[in-house]
Amino acid sequence: MRKLHFIIILALATGFTNLSFAQRSATTDYHANNRFEQLGTGLPTPNTYRSASGAPGKDYWQQRADYDIKVELDEPNNKIIGSETITYFNQSPDALPYLWIQLDQNLFAKNSPGPISRTGDLGNQTSMASLATISDMHYSNADYGYNILSIKDTKTGKALPYTINQTMMRIDLPQPILSKQSYSFSIDWNYRIVEFSKGGRRTGFEAFKDGNNVYEIAQFYPRLCVYDDVTGWQNKQYYSQGEFALTFGNFKMAITVPNDHVLGATGELQNPAQVLTPSQLKNFEKAKTSDKVVVIESQQDREKAEKGKPTGKKTWIFKADNVRDVAFATSRKYIWDGKMQEVAGKKVLCMSFYPKEGNPLWGKYSTEVVAHTIKTYSKFSVDYPYPVAISCHGPVGGMEYPMICFNGGRPEADGTYSEATKYGMIGVIIHEVGHNFFPMIVNNDERQWMWMDEGLNTFVQYLTEKEWDRDYPTRRGEPQAIVDYMKQDPKNLVPIMTMSDNLINAGASAYAKPATALNILRETVMGRELFDYAFKEYSRRWAFKSPTPADFFRTMEDASGVDLDWFWKGWFYTTEPVDQDLVEVEWFAVDTQNPDLNKAEAKKQADEKRNTVARQRDKDYIKESVVEKNPDMKDFYNIYDPYKVTDTDKKKYEAYLASLSPDERKLVESGLNFYTLKVKNKGGLPMPVIVKMQFEDGTDSVARFPAEIWRLNDQQVSKVVTTKKKVVQWTLDPYREIADIDEESNHFPRQPAQPTRFQLFKGGGFQRGGGSNPMREAQQSQQAKPAQQGGANKN
Repeated sequence: MRKLHFIIILALATGFTNLSFAQRSATTDYHANNRFEQLGTGLPTPNTYRSASGAPGKDYWQQRADYDIKVELDEPNNKIIGSETITYFNQSPDALPYLWIQLDQNLFAKNSPGPISRTGDLGNQTSMASLATISDMHYSNADYGYNILSIKDTKTGKALPYTINQTMMRIDLPQPILSKQSYSFSIDWNYRIVEFSKGGRRTGFEAFKDGNNVYEIAQFYPRLCVYDDVTGWQNKQYYSQGEFALTFGNFKMAITVPNDHVLGATGELQNPAQVLTPSQLKNFEKAKTSDKVVVIESQQDREKAEKGKPTGKKTWIFKADNVRDVAFATSRKYIWDGKMQEVAGKKVLCMSFYPKEGNPLWGKYSTEVVAHTIKTYSKFSVDYPYPVAISCHGPVGGMEYPMICFNGGRPEADGTYSEATKYGMIGVIIHEVGHNFFPMIVNNDERQWMWMDEGLNTFVQYLTEKEWDRDYPTRRGEPQAIVDYMKQDPKNLVPIMTMSDNLINAGASAYAKPATALNILRETVMGRELFDYAFKEYSRRWAFKSPTPADFFRTMEDASGVDLDWFWKGWFYTTEPVDQDLVEVEWFAVDTQNPDLNKAEAKKQADEKRNTVARQRDKDYIKESVVEKNPDMKDFYNIYDPYKVTDTDKKKYEAYLASLSPDERKLVESGLNFYTLKVKNKGGLPMPVIVKMQFEDGTDSVARFPAEIWRLNDQQVSKVVTTKKKVVQWTLDPYREIADIDEESNHFPRQPAQPTRFQLFKGGGFQRGGGSNPMREAQQSQQAKPAQQGGANKN
């Protein structure tokens, strides 16, 4: 319903501030609120290590740990045997009497805190693997976890005392490592590799029916915990959901495997001539300069290796500088291909390792996706700094390490695949390769803040997917995709700023919601130019350093000049949803005092009011009224026309026009429509108000008002909109930009409800939906055609 009001021209001519004051005093729920106050003491106090601008301070420091690792795969026993020498550089101002070491493989040991604290229940149907995971049977009767054989002072050779506390180990030093000093020690260890299908986490092996395994080996060496200015030692136990906090360093890694294996690892291969066949070496060198994918080791060659047996061992040597971790993947099943991708004038060798079971998907897409990812992420963050980028296919569905990642996505045995499998594989490769930037370069503490690597990475993944294919069916990033999560019962939700191991539905709260928030910042709140500049500045400032959430929040504001404290509060610190309600729209027009217009409009309205159903029916029901029958019953008022423009009316109008200034007269004659929009913030989370106006001539326009519109009243606001044309329909959030959880309240007038469709079917044989693999159906249909044609010819 439209409401027409007439405003005296003098009120309009003197300015709209009076209307604003009237609205404010008349709003009973008006109050100042703290949604738009600064975060202030809610963030850590700036200091010389971390500045108020969000940049590293003048005294910023971080530790360094260099590793010389020798590791061997004992394939018959599925065992890792290793030794390492670690040199730890104490860059902190503190003396350190002990060091904390992460023992991630102890997650799989008996009585590990992760499995013991994990909850679950049984349904009517439960797989054997699920039952084994719940009962922990596959761990309790075996010697999984680290066997620490020795820990020694490198200089003296003396054993160092140590204490193992589940997934953490404290090494007590002969004397404290003083500030700016270093210390070297060695560790010898071994452990059994977990078969991934039986409860592996981020690492393990897959056993194939042909008797061969694919190994994706990570968290395989004891590694330093982070010691920093924020938490001191980050020695929180590894429960498996919260990932890792790690220290940068230089790595040398010698990996010994059966001599028929193909192997990929973090870093540059140092001895290719010693471990590669002449054919492999030739193709390997070719791939380094080729802009087309080069097959380094073919499927045909690997099928021969699958049927053979190793005749010895090979040691592959890799070197990686300024990385926070290393990992490797190895198998005699591995096909190997690669190509060169240039980033900022530097050649990066992009490679993929995968068993034949991954084809044709992997040979067609993997390396191309790796190259696309490092190029696109470099555009939005920092230039990719490493010499290689690798994607490996195996049991681990998706996990990242510097320069190498493990990814899922496997076609059916007949080589066909569904659309979901294809895009799922491409998406996970983009995501895991993208982790090279967050957190492998911008090195946040994943054990504490999962969203700082997963959320930021998922956001850039969303941008990268769109640049791969405009119609990419991205799962996370678009505001409308987070609506179902945000409209849930609040008891099932936790804020983004929740510690990693305490997250409920980490996929939504640490991946999807922060990625969506950043997309809204970029598209709706800040605009692409300001956002992209600030995001790159954050990446540049904190490349190869360790930021906190406060550093991100402050940098985004500092580099853009946009106050975003209200946004961080709402999206990151609460679970409130966005729910705007366009309660009412009032229509006002300037009273021109033109008698020709005013009396004609008044007559029109009076006629509409008099046209009641009773009056319509009385035309036939009342054959003749008394006045119609007897004209003598008429007097002045029977013939008087109140809507006729008189000379007096004209003189008053002329006098009124003469009293106006030129600006006032221009306003009177403008013909503008004034609409007052009344919008409620039912969800609590303040967001920009975006309204689409559909005009009576079929055109439309969009008005945008910043979130600060709520700063004086976070419950309901009124906003005056002026148009030349008459508006017939108003719609809030027309392009689904702000994740509003209730679209039905976004229209004025309200739009009719849409029906829920149902299907009619006969009992017994009805099945919903069709096949999930159209590629297979198309091939089967094509194969059937020759047979059908042959049958027709016979007839």
